Amino acid sequence: MKRTGDTRTRYTEEIPEIEPEVTEHTIHRDWCPKCKKQVEPVVPDALPKATLGNRVLVLSAWLHYALGNTLSQIVEVFNFHLQMKITPGGLIGMWYRLQAILYTWYEQIQQEALRSAVLHGDESGWRVGGKTHWLWCFTTPTLTYYMIDRSRGSPALKKFFIEEFAGTLVTDFWGAYNAVVCALRQMCLVHLLRELEHTEKYKSPSKHWPAFAKKLRRLLGDAIRLWRRRDELSEEAYASRRNRLEVRLQQLIDTPWEGAHAKRLVKRLRRHQNDLFTFLDQPGVPFDNNAGERAIRPAVIIRKNSYGNRSQRGADCQAVLMSIFRTLKQRGHDPIRTVIDALATYLTTGQLPKLPEPKIASDG
Repeated sequence: MKRTGDTRTRYTEEIPEIEPEVTEHTIHRDWCPKCKKQVEPVVPDALPKATLGNRVLVLSAWLHYALGNTLSQIVEVFNFHLQMKITPGGLIGMWYRLQAILYTWYEQIQQEALRSAVLHGDESGWRVGGKTHWLWCFTTPTLTYYMIDRSRGSPALKKFFIEEFAGTLVTDFWGAYNAVVCALRQMCLVHLLRELEHTEKYKSPSKHWPAFAKKLRRLLGDAIRLWRRRDELSEEAYASRRNRLEVRLQQLIDTPWEGAHAKRLVKRLRRHQNDLFTFLDQPGVPFDNNAGERAIRPAVIIRKNSYGNRSQRGADCQAVLMSIFRTLKQRGHDPIRTVIDALATYLTTGQLPKLPEPKIASDG
């Protein structure tokens, strides 16, 4: 082998060996003549009487409530990789304390959701203590609010909609949403199209079904195409085609269709006649509920990993921390760093800072 004198540069990144850092805090106590008791400064790096620091607390909560890692997996990561001896019970107790501190943010997410112009709603099954519960999800582009409740009906919705909703509520056709008092609604047209496909595939509809399904598909397809071409048409042409869709919908409803499945869907169309084409009149309103389905999907993945919660207290903690971590991510903030900084402020001042506003696009 003969050396040439040529060289090249190569870079690699690696995780260093990690050892836990133990910090000894020397806390000076003084006597307050006004309070008639000893006082001492707070330690902003950890919750009172906690032996684990805030970084450990927030990282573990993020792994569980945002990424869906199980409790046993998180314990193994800390015990073996991070060389920190923690217990499942200790972590859960810390998460409950974190939930209590951040609950103000959870309430703020709800308040902002109720003031939004367009709000998407969806629900899915959940297990609490081995019993069936329901995970409710309400979302906008800048927030997501999760709620786990025993009810899948109006009692659960009344806990979220504590006031009349002044915006447009976008949902599927689940009947419980009819109890919500709101200014406008948009029913998910994709769900309606899926219902047509499902009926044809599995329900053995009558011989009159194809004509009904064809008319309904064309009506919905024309509405969606009109929405996509809105900027290409004059106001007069758009209004004319919009009105024609209403006429066709009314004709479809008034036709005496035969067959149980056609009658069932006609009943649905009649009930939601004013909620099918809201997206054609209101800017920013979509014709589907994809946003709601996308927002609930991360929680569904977490449910598949953990099989739900063992207690209602655990379910409440789940809903609060999932909502906060999801909302911070939507707003372009580092969830871990943001919560750590918020805890430091809370421990120093006694007040939790406001939920961070969404970052503008240019910041990202």
